[in-house]
Amino acid sequence: MCRGGRMFAPTKIWRGWHRKIKVNQKRYAVVSAIASSAVPSPVMARGHKIESVPELPLVIGDSAEKTSAAIDILKQGKTRNRRYISRKGSLIVYGTEGAKLVKAFRNIPGVEVANVERLNLLKLAPGGHLGRFVIWTKSAFEKLDSIDGSFDKTSEKKGYILPRSKMVNADLARTINSDEVQSVVKPIKKKVKRAPMKKNPLKNLNTMLKLNPYAKTARRMSLLAEAQRVKAKKEKLDKKRAQIPKEEAAAIKAAGKAWYQTMISDSDYTEF
Repeated sequence: MCRGGRMFAPTKIWRGWHRKIKVNQKRYAVVSAIASSAVPSPVMARGHKIESVPELPLVIGDSAEKTSAAIDILKQGKTRNRRYISRKGSLIVYGTEGAKLVKAFRNIPGVEVANVERLNLLKLAPGGHLGRFVIWTKSAFEKLDSIDGSFDKTSEKKGYILPRSKMVNADLARTINSDEVQSVVKPIKKKVKRAPMKKNPLKNLNTMLKLNPYAKTARRMSLLAEAQRVKAKKEKLDKKRAQIPKEEAAAIKAAGKAWYQTMISDSDYTEF
């Protein structure tokens, strides 16, 4: 007896498990995830409670060496009855290799640790959703400009330039409502001219009269002719279905007998 057995049609190792993506495209995604972690709205949309956080991005020192001190920094509560579902917590990014901070934070459920030189996109944006709460150490935050570069400084990565924002002023509503833009744009159209709804003249009499004024007369004549036909047919059927009086029935019968006698007398065949 086989307990458990094997998987039916098991997945093959030569299946295309991964998809090749350009290196610059990966770098673009990483810096976009880092930028979104500094905006409160996407971070709160992911469910992180950052009401008591003084500012974003949050930068701490490299002093945490024990898990108890790390928990005091995070102020994380108990996780009773959470054996199966572990939600993603904050991401700790450190800059010094072999730091004691890694051992302090790695044992806390939901909290992940990453080196600033080896940032993983799946940790910065789990499930493809931006806005993870990232806590930077001072050494890691100072290395960001040298690793990814800035608008004034080149990056350590060969052939990579930090993507520049398309808009200098991100407040789009303020830009649209500015006097410079409103003086050029066309005024608001208050009167809306709607196209009239087309009606079928075969179904709408008023539309037919606009196209053919004689249609009303022709319609009336057809209705009267139809009424006369119905009346004549009814009178004919009533006359056929009416009961004949006895005197008239006797007269019809006598006339039939007389015609029969006349036919016999005029024929070549006589009775003997």
